[in-house]
Amino acid sequence: MLSTEFLQKIRRIEIRTKKLVNTMFAGEYKSTFKGTGVEFLDVREYLPGDDVRTIDWKVTARMGRPYVKKFAEDRELTVILCVDASGSGHFSTRKQFKLEQAAEIAATLAFSAVRNNDKVGLLFFTDRVEKYVPPKKGRFHVLRLIRDILYFKPQSKGTDPTMALEFLMHILKHRAIIFFLSDFLGEGFEPETLRIPIGVVARRHDFVVITITDPAENVLPRIGLLELEDAETGEIVAIDTYDKRLLDDYRAHRLQDIDNQRRLLKSLGIDSIDLLTSDDFTPKLHKFFQERARRYR
Repeated sequence: MLSTEFLQKIRRIEIRTKKLVNTMFAGEYKSTFKGTGVEFLDVREYLPGDDVRTIDWKVTARMGRPYVKKFAEDRELTVILCVDASGSGHFSTRKQFKLEQAAEIAATLAFSAVRNNDKVGLLFFTDRVEKYVPPKKGRFHVLRLIRDILYFKPQSKGTDPTMALEFLMHILKHRAIIFFLSDFLGEGFEPETLRIPIGVVARRHDFVVITITDPAENVLPRIGLLELEDAETGEIVAIDTYDKRLLDDYRAHRLQDIDNQRRLLKSLGIDSIDLLTSDDFTPKLHKFFQERARRYR
């Protein structure tokens, strides 16, 4: 049984994200993502300038003059929200956990898809496939997905993105839009490990990466002795945050990791959005929709 407080949280997310979809993102989602194929409608007589590859030879032979096939774009899409549910998602030094921000972003994308009459599914992964909700349409289905993202408790805390990507390749028989929401922290996110599986998925599907991190994960605060626990392995390490060299080395290491990730995605032609838990994700998502729509016109 969900608590009243939890139901209110789901309702707040629904109200906020539906408002965004109906105002700021109205029409942008539709122009950003193309249909998965074409649907045969009818035939008509050939006109000068028509593509000869569309000629229907059987009808042409029967009628004694050339006819071409008419097609309509198949607009129905399948959207998959692939969410990293590993232990590091339950971390924040700001107003919300990374997984809570992921829920709001996923809700915005899901309501955008439903408004466009598309199907939405959900995959949780850690170092295993924790849960898979097959794509469906409708508001109640979207609310279920939001509830799952906020309420679901994974069995494991580790991370194995390769396993999740291989599962999607196996389960998805047709082209889909996959939003991959993760902090890209933990074992398995090294470029040399991810390059092949992420490249294979991106060639077959429309693959978009949304990275969500907390500001404190990029720059350690100067507060003296600090005990840090790895949320995925449980390992505890004590550090002196007054040690400038340590802070500089940590910052340089994080910047290198971020740069390596961006280089990998760019080399594979994968679109990405970088977010912090301190961010209002709305402007960046809005900009992403606009830029992508212009690029694919």
